[in-house]
Amino acid sequence: MRKIKNIKARQILDSRGNPTVEVDVITNNNILGRASVPSGASKGENEAIELRDGNIEFLGNGVLKAVHNVNNIIAPELIGKSIMDQLYIDKLILNLDGTKNKRRLGSNAILGVSLAVTKAASKELNIPIYKYIGGIYAHLLPVPLINIINGGKHSDSSIVFQEFMIVPVGANTFFEAIQMGYKVYYKLKEILSKKGLSTNIGDEGGFSSNFNNIEDVLDNILESIHLSGYEPYDQIGIALDCAASEFYKKEKYNYSKFEKIQNNKEKIKKSRKEHVNYLSFLTKRYPIISIEDGMDQNDWDGWKLLTNELGKEIQLVGDDLFVTQVDKLNKGIKEKIANSILIKVNQVGTLTETIETISLAKKNKYNNIISHRSGDTEDSFIADLSVAFNIEQIKTGSVCRSERTSKYNQLLRIEELLGKNSYYSGLFLK
Repeated sequence: MRKIKNIKARQILDSRGNPTVEVDVITNNNILGRASVPSGASKGENEAIELRDGNIEFLGNGVLKAVHNVNNIIAPELIGKSIMDQLYIDKLILNLDGTKNKRRLGSNAILGVSLAVTKAASKELNIPIYKYIGGIYAHLLPVPLINIINGGKHSDSSIVFQEFMIVPVGANTFFEAIQMGYKVYYKLKEILSKKGLSTNIGDEGGFSSNFNNIEDVLDNILESIHLSGYEPYDQIGIALDCAASEFYKKEKYNYSKFEKIQNNKEKIKKSRKEHVNYLSFLTKRYPIISIEDGMDQNDWDGWKLLTNELGKEIQLVGDDLFVTQVDKLNKGIKEKIANSILIKVNQVGTLTETIETISLAKKNKYNNIISHRSGDTEDSFIADLSVAFNIEQIKTGSVCRSERTSKYNQLLRIEELLGKNSYYSGLFLK
């Protein structure tokens, strides 16, 4: 029998230098499964609760309470249990917490254990994580949504939208997709340098420059695509993460918090209709194929407007809107809101719940996009998760910073391992 012999949690640091939880699960065969938990800066208000200490240490951001909960509450219940029964283990942990939003034990404590158990089980069977979770039909390599400009809460940039990404839909392999992204990223760096703009990078590896406005950002990205020798749309598209909940104030979309407005002719506080019209204008002018969190998480009327306007033309992704939770996604499906969902394991708390949300999205023909967080670690689990369920897209940052490239590197390894059985999903988005 393959059983859990010991569980040990500790506090480590994430990519922003903030504390986070790391968990070791050790089996009776001395197999180690280790998982670390990411953390977001821009968070949906309905995400599972990430437990923080709130004391003077680490400015209140310590996670020793969550570590204690793993070592003293969760571990004693799991020691001696079969490592192979993920569903049972996840349900046991959820019952120990007993709250809908994981506020008792903390989603960071719960998720660390859930993923570490999965990793230990795959090692016990000596098979890759993606095959252990997804089975023999796991073969699809996702299209990377490569972060190229950081704005919003992810940088000190003056731009209100949070992320601008390039999407190499025209690649033939994942290896080629990374090569294309690399070329455009460094061509953009060259362009920015020549214009005297900063090439410092934000939380997710994109450049954090002070552009004049959103169109200025998109013009520079489009220039970098052209100068790299690629065709917009056919080879490389653009994806936006507006993170609109961060600038929705008093039923207005306020562009003035970060963005510099030229000559005061542009209206800086837009109604939901004006905001939707602006997003529609951008999609007509630029090769935009995906918009994430285009509206505030509670502005369902706005989401209906946006979906009616663009839902048949491009990908509309709910992140803060759905927070990887079945009940939130069910509401979106019922009301025909958006057409895609961002999957973040720490928004919901266990692998089992994550899989349930992925399955619901697939059943209802909503696109899944596996995603990192802005405060991430070198743990590459989400790379395996994307392949396990043949998910067409992954969002894990830029082609620099090791906590971002660790996911890309793992996907390159998986593509090599799958060999002729691998398939790159770029054509899906064209």
